Parts: sequence; structure tokens; C-alpha cells
Amino acid sequence: MSRAETGTVRAGAGAAGTTSGADGVNAAGGARRRLRTFGLLRSELTITFCRWRTLALLGVLAAVPVLIGIAVRIETGHGSSPGPGDGAAGPAFLSQVTNNGLFLVFAALAVTLPVFLPMAVGVVAGDSIAGEAGAGTLRYLLVAPAGRTRLLLTKYASVLAFCLVATLVVALSALATGALLFPVGDVTTISGTRVGFGEGLLRAGLIALAVAASLIGFAALGVFVSTLTSSGIAAMATTVGLLITVQIVDTIPQLSGIHPYLFPHYWMSYADLLRAPVYWDELVKNLGLQGLYAVVFGSAAWARFTAKDITS
Repeated sequence: MSRAETGTVRAGAGAAGTTSGADGVNAAGGARRRLRTFGLLRSELTITFCRWRTLALLGVLAAVPVLIGIAVRIETGHGSSPGPGDGAAGPAFLSQVTNNGLFLVFAALAVTLPVFLPMAVGVVAGDSIAGEAGAGTLRYLLVAPAGRTRLLLTKYASVLAFCLVATLVVALSALATGALLFPVGDVTTISGTRVGFGEGLLRAGLIALAVAASLIGFAALGVFVSTLTSSGIAAMATTVGLLITVQIVDTIPQLSGIHPYLFPHYWMSYADLLRAPVYWDELVKNLGLQGLYAVVFGSAAWARFTAKDITS
């Protein structure tokens, strides 16, 4: 499906159920607006997840845990395995994968969160508005009685949905690979205590949600960048470039004073969910920081998009 066709489809989805403007003040008008919003969101989600680019990104993310699992399996098959001291060269969870395949979920998320997951989100977020403007389909969307604010919120919601789906793809791929290649059972927490497999699986699910929530702020930044240009490629490149720059800044000791305010600083705090008891301090700081970035850059995106002259 071409961008022109998708723009027409989404415009039609947003316009479905429209009647006279006089009814907009009553309850029926409110219900119709909610239906239009739901139709626009459903159409946006369908198109986002049916694009070949999105499917390719999800495929790459799903392949990462498989490659990690196979690599660890080959190493252990030759009589060697990662030791506890190997954490400096890779995820600390990797040393536990051979004992319990469930740890492949934690290791895969540790590998993908700094680079692969945010880069995939950056591609989707950067193209959300700029891609439509560059292809000339943004006008089709704005013809529908959805309004710019509702359209922007719909775009952001679709990016957040991608954050969640992408994280779950990594987690489920790792879980399946770990169960096939390694034994599974009780989980030894970072604190040294043991919990049952059921509780370990629950914690894995919570960790996946925490990782997805860690991308909320970056997704808002990407949508904001997308409102600044009509080139999807430029928006994607800028978003990914900002990601790399901020991560580099977060590693410079001389700039430690600003590290707690950088969106990726608390990304690895999800590991605290594997402690007994759980350490909530950095997890709460991470959620608060992501919420702050979402508010700041979401507001900036709204200010830019609602005042933007749509010429294509």
C-alpha cells in the first residue's frame, strides 16, 4: 500500500461517522468523536505494523536473542562458558544463561536496550510526521475532522505501541530460545535468593514492561524531531544521532552532573526488579524522567505541529 493510499484510508477512518457540526456539543457528538479517534488510531496501528520496514525491524530484534542463545550454546558445547567476571565484556546476566534459559530474556534486553531497541524506535518515531509530510499524505489526514492535536496524539500512541511490541518481541524470542537451548527452573536473584520459575517469569514480564516504559521519553523526542522537517530520512537520522550523542555524553565522567537528567541514564535500572527485595529508587527515577521528557517534548511537538504550515 502506497503512502498516498494510506493517507486516504486514514483520512477516511478519521472522517467515519461524521454528521452535522451542530451535534458536536451533545453526547452523541462526543461519542462520534471518540469513534473517529478510535478509527484513526486503529488505522494508524494497522498501517504502522503492516509496513515492511516495521516487520524488518521486528525481525532483526527477534533474531538478536536467537544469535545470543546459539553463541552461548556453542561456547558451552566446547567446554567453556561465561564466568561471573565476564560482566565487563557483556551483560552480567549472560553468565547465568547456561544454568537457566530464563536469564536469556534478561541478557537479550540488556543487549538490545542501549542500541537496537531505541534505534528501531527512533526510525518509527522520526518518520511518524515527517514521512507523511514528505510523501504528501499529511494533508489527507488533516482533511479529516480529527484535528492536529488528535492526529499528533494518535501518532505518538502508535509509536508507544511499537515500543511495547518491540520489547515483547525481544522478550518472547529470548524466552522461547532459552527454553529450547537451556534448562529452565528456579531463578537466583541478584541478591542471591532463589524464587520459583513462576515468579521468575512474572519478573521477566515486569522487566519487559519496564524496558518499554524506558523508551517513552525518547519516543516523544523522536516525534518532536519529526515535526521539524518534511524529510523522513532526515528526521530518522537526527533522532538516532541524538540517541548516540546523549549516550556518549552519559559516559563522560566530567559531565556527571548532568547524567541524571539524560533520558538513557536509568535505562538499566530494570535489573533492580531481580533483587529481593526489589530496589525501587532508580526505577521510580527512570519513570519520572521518562514522563518529564514526554511532557516537555510532547508539548514542544504540539506547539510546532499545531502552528506548522502544511504545504504538501
